[in-house]
Amino acid sequence: MRFAPDGVSAGQESGLPAWDLRDFYQGLDDPRIEAELKDAAGGAVAFEAEFKGRLAALSGAELGAAIARYEALAEAMGKVSSYAQLLYAADSDSPANGQFYQTVSERVTDISTHTLFFSLELNRLEEGVLAEKLADPALARYAPWIRDSRMFLPHQLSDELEKLLMEKDVTGHAAWSRLFDETMSGMRVEVAGESLILSAALNKLSDRDRGVREAAGKAVGQALEGREKLFALITNTLAKDKAIEDEWRHYATPEAFRNLSNMVEDEVVAALVSAVRANYGRLSHRYYALKAKWLGLETLEHWDRNAPLPKDEDRAIAWPEAKRLVLEAYDAFSPELAKTIEPFFERGWIDAAPKAGKAGGAFAHPTVPSVHPYVLMNYHGKARDVMTLAHELGHGAHQVLAGGRGYFMSNTPLTLAETASVFGEMLTFRRLLDAETDPGARRILLASKVEDMLNTVVRQIAFYTFEQRVHEERRQGELVPERLGEIWLEVQRESLGEVFNFTPEYRMFWAYIPHFIHTPFYVYAYAFGDCLVNALYGAYQQTADKAAFRAEYKRMLEAGGVKRHKELLAPFGLDASDPEFWTRGLDVISGFIDELERA
Repeated sequence: MRFAPDGVSAGQESGLPAWDLRDFYQGLDDPRIEAELKDAAGGAVAFEAEFKGRLAALSGAELGAAIARYEALAEAMGKVSSYAQLLYAADSDSPANGQFYQTVSERVTDISTHTLFFSLELNRLEEGVLAEKLADPALARYAPWIRDSRMFLPHQLSDELEKLLMEKDVTGHAAWSRLFDETMSGMRVEVAGESLILSAALNKLSDRDRGVREAAGKAVGQALEGREKLFALITNTLAKDKAIEDEWRHYATPEAFRNLSNMVEDEVVAALVSAVRANYGRLSHRYYALKAKWLGLETLEHWDRNAPLPKDEDRAIAWPEAKRLVLEAYDAFSPELAKTIEPFFERGWIDAAPKAGKAGGAFAHPTVPSVHPYVLMNYHGKARDVMTLAHELGHGAHQVLAGGRGYFMSNTPLTLAETASVFGEMLTFRRLLDAETDPGARRILLASKVEDMLNTVVRQIAFYTFEQRVHEERRQGELVPERLGEIWLEVQRESLGEVFNFTPEYRMFWAYIPHFIHTPFYVYAYAFGDCLVNALYGAYQQTADKAAFRAEYKRMLEAGGVKRHKELLAPFGLDASDPEFWTRGLDVISGFIDELERA
């Protein structure tokens, strides 16, 4: 995909929306970009000169004002960084976009070295001194952000080391991530004589024709295998890089940093993972054995996992219909929530057409509160794509509603960031299911939802297990590509069950998962969110006061990163630290499978 000089995405001939980034800048040559970067650079130098080494001496009001200036500088850098990231995600094949993305990353890093001292010095303030300052309302406003920042104090290094790590990131983790992204976006997969981008080839794994699925599955594996040394090098390098930093920062386990940044206790995550793995048998194993019978197969291959069910029309869903379905589902729950997502459709905040050079999968980028979120997805007209749209717009609504908290406190921990997205999926699914009167069509809808939930819960916990094993083994030495494939197949067999046979090329499918590269140990957040939403939606169904629930739900989204999961879930009578909480969420999936067995 190309970007026109005015910053509007080109290539709308598909009839699918392409985002309009002019709410940031008019294009790469917009003089405001250079002006704002220079202003931020000058502001950062002045900020450092004024405040470095002086925080302890500031009054509460003065410290609150300093944080407000720090936040404004961070948002200014976040704005241009977000613009660069969105351009690059939409077309990483463009040399201009790649150059701009790297240049912005380097300049923002340079500017940030002048403000880095602030959070480090703030964290070192004694509790009593800080408590006295927090009595002032100007500083008290930032209390949640200060609380979350100070949680990292035990893992904080010297100012010089922190600055070194920040400066080297552009040639370290960020550079390896860029290499991965450009390799993926540049891949072409040959399927039955047709050259496809990776997302289009993966989409064929849900084709009705088993021969097409098989050809796509083998072709994707072969394409990944052709680059296995590169993918193994990237994975090994980043895992070792993380291990070095984890050791310096005294993180006990590879996943400890992610849990801390998610503001969730290690034991809560461990309980989730343990509960899901203990339920593989009654969830994924049971469902896929049932699916094999429906398909008339004794065993399933990996390309059968997302196969359409018999009598599933698998009809193409045009974009206007997808838009209507999602808006109606949101509106039925809360007209106010529906109004929150309408601008995404009306104002060019969505990029949906699959194109060469475009990032695979989907995301909602929060950007900065002074602009608004943007959604990227690859819409192929499948029912799953409609659910993806509902999912990403849930993120978008969450980000819009939390924006009022400001740049620092609008960011939501990953565990809670998946709440609105999965809830949006559930709203859309329930509306479709409740409207369906044909038993056969209802079964197909229910099975499709079960598969989505298994992908969100079982598959993501299997991903998490894969990461745990890879990072643990990497601490003992480099893993050869064959070993990475062995670990992948082991966790897939455990999670999917004996009904699956895995052909040799499937050993490479770990290589295309971007979360392993960009945000290690992110993936459990999906399972966390799905189980949480299952319990949350159950509370919604059971309550007699739907209006009160909707109001409390909106307050939860508006809270952004101000409250922890215990505080946010308490009004709904839910507690994620209770082991039974996860069982309740998994029971919903099991109950759907029970219904399918009876159908």
